[in-house]
Amino acid sequence: MRSPMAHALAAARAGTAARIDSVGLEAGALDPFSIAVMAEIGIDISGHVPRESDALGEARFDLIIALTPAARSRARDIAAVSGAEVAFWPIADPTLGEGSREQRLAAYRAVRDDLAARIAAILPAPAAG
Repeated sequence: MRSPMAHALAAARAGTAARIDSVGLEAGALDPFSIAVMAEIGIDISGHVPRESDALGEARFDLIIALTPAARSRARDIAAVSGAEVAFWPIADPTLGEGSREQRLAAYRAVRDDLAARIAAILPAPAAG
């Protein structure tokens, strides 16, 4: 849920200036609430295919951002081989929210906006032109 949103936000911000990838601890279906809140800001993630971290193979990264403690542990394993820096962003899990549809969407929007702010802080927008 969070990883596809982070991937799309980073890719939209970086354009072709950086290679962005996204994996989780296990592959699963996209969450319709994630799709909906990203569509609100003009980003379509409906075609995103969630993959497991094992799908990375021998890929090399400069930075791995983990969004859960379990993902941080896996990221450290990958970084030990690749030399990547690991950042841990303890982002709330919006799937744990309860309430009305609007309350649940609000939780997803908060996650989206938190991710967008963190990404903007570390990833410069490409120069216009």
